[in-house]
Amino acid sequence: MIEIEVKVRAGHRQVKDALENMGARSIGVEKQSDTYYNAPHRDFAITDEALRIRCVNGASVLTYKGKKLDTVSKTREEFETAVEGDTTRSILLSLGFTQSGHVRKSREIYRYQDFIICLDTVETLGEFVEVELMADDDHSSNLEFHSKRIFDFLEKIGIHESESIRTSYLEMMLEN
Repeated sequence: MIEIEVKVRAGHRQVKDALENMGARSIGVEKQSDTYYNAPHRDFAITDEALRIRCVNGASVLTYKGKKLDTVSKTREEFETAVEGDTTRSILLSLGFTQSGHVRKSREIYRYQDFIICLDTVETLGEFVEVELMADDDHSSNLEFHSKRIFDFLEKIGIHESESIRTSYLEMMLEN
């Protein structure tokens, strides 16, 4: 699957009001703890990839995110699988992977049509909004189409394309 995602820094109150007015459905709130790893054979900071273990309510998921596929969004190939967090961490460290950072956030999740909207409050970084769609293929015309759909949606809730951020939370944390 290809995840087409756009992130912006935005206050949640105005976004929540807009989402409620358009009939978006609240999915719930999660406390997420993400631990990122770097490979011994290549530097993910250079290759623009990510490998993380995300823990939510005692459940863990291992996620690999490939390189970004365009220049305007955070669109990338993504693979996820449920894992036992401590065991997977031990395996990665035993194989020479190193922990490269940790991100903690509260995520309030909404669904509107086929959009997933996440209102993230990230420790030490503040409030952000992420809007994503999942696509079955990676044809560039489809990616552009889906990215435009996300930007059109953001315009409806008062956020402009020029406000989008391609930097990951981990990159922001490491810059601080």
